[in-house]
Amino acid sequence: MQAVDATHDPELRSWVESAQAPGTDFPIQNLPFGRVRRGAQPWRIGVAIGDQVLDLRLAAERGSWNDTQRALLRPLAAGDLNAFMALGAAAWRALRAALSHALADRAAQPLLAPCLLPQAQLDYDVPCAIGDYTDFYVGIHHATAVGKLFRPDAPLLPNYKWVPIGYHGRASTILPSARPFARPRGQIKHAGAEAPVLQPSARLDYELEIGIVIGVGNPPGQSIALARAEEHVFGLALFNDWSARDVQAWEYQPLGPFLAKNFASTLSPWIVTLDALAPFRRAFSRPPGDPPPLPYLQGADNSARGAFDVQLEVWLQSAAMRDAGLPPHCVSRSNFADAAYWTVAQLVAHHTVGGCALRPGDLFGSGTLSGPAPEQAGSLLELAQGGRQPITLPSGERRSFVADGDTVTLRGFCQRPGAVRIGFGACSATVLPAAAD
Repeated sequence: MQAVDATHDPELRSWVESAQAPGTDFPIQNLPFGRVRRGAQPWRIGVAIGDQVLDLRLAAERGSWNDTQRALLRPLAAGDLNAFMALGAAAWRALRAALSHALADRAAQPLLAPCLLPQAQLDYDVPCAIGDYTDFYVGIHHATAVGKLFRPDAPLLPNYKWVPIGYHGRASTILPSARPFARPRGQIKHAGAEAPVLQPSARLDYELEIGIVIGVGNPPGQSIALARAEEHVFGLALFNDWSARDVQAWEYQPLGPFLAKNFASTLSPWIVTLDALAPFRRAFSRPPGDPPPLPYLQGADNSARGAFDVQLEVWLQSAAMRDAGLPPHCVSRSNFADAAYWTVAQLVAHHTVGGCALRPGDLFGSGTLSGPAPEQAGSLLELAQGGRQPITLPSGERRSFVADGDTVTLRGFCQRPGAVRIGFGACSATVLPAAAD
């Protein structure tokens, strides 16, 4: 697992002054990767630092790098984050150290300052090319709360505490943050009706999730052991797996979600590397009395440091709130480590135990990350109790599910004594009315 090193030093400072701004998501201790462009320029791979982005194509040309560092920068300068991720954990760590040194070294400032792009002037895409997408269901509090809505006497199915539940999703509709999408349509069967109808979803919901980005793949038929699993994970991002709950209720049996999930999922612009998250790891354990995982999902390191202490928030702003000048309203807060019943390493090990080949850029969704308290719910389905208890916004509007014009924003950050706070940026999207026939 990743170790704390000089790149995490709380005394480290950058010559990019905004990297020291109180509350910034992107101090020099973070250095997440994303895909950006300004105006009509080509897409570039960049690293966020303060309120700026270091353009790695320009930096590769202008910076004072040794031969090894130039080789590591080459795929990034070409705009190919996937190729860089495929180089592996040692390469990721080496470039992180080089970038950290360059952004702290005043002697590098004249060379690299012209390579900075203001974040406020940029467009953002998904950070890497996503090949395959798997959505898991690791949030035990979410699974329990939703289960109680439909199966009060047995909210968790018998397999939940034995196997990391997941399904294969649709990569083509994973959208970058800030891109709006139209309300989906699907078959919906209303209570008491003899037949379903095709109509726009009336129960559109968000899902607060963490995205797990695979860096190094594995050959078909060769599983990844738990002890080596994190060597295959490049980093984490914020992820909103939008859901049409009324479509889902009709279609999900016998094979699981389909149109209810394949219309849009929103991914944040920045991948925070596992190396950046090293100071924010926590022990991972099961509640007393729960069954231990099978041996292939057990490991001393996973138990000692397998969880990530990421604080998560959901913010909602209606169209009426925007028009009235009201800011977004925080509707819930939770924590990745408190919500997840399985670790990142366990998801990788289980996904490949049957021989599945992963590839650079594959994405895992964690599943909805709700906390143990009702107000920590990571979806409106839980917060509003299936629509029976709507929440009230500062504008006086009530919400059981997401309305047209609503903007939902996810935020995440890590902080603890002895470490510098780092964040994930924003994962945001606005819901548009359903497209016309």
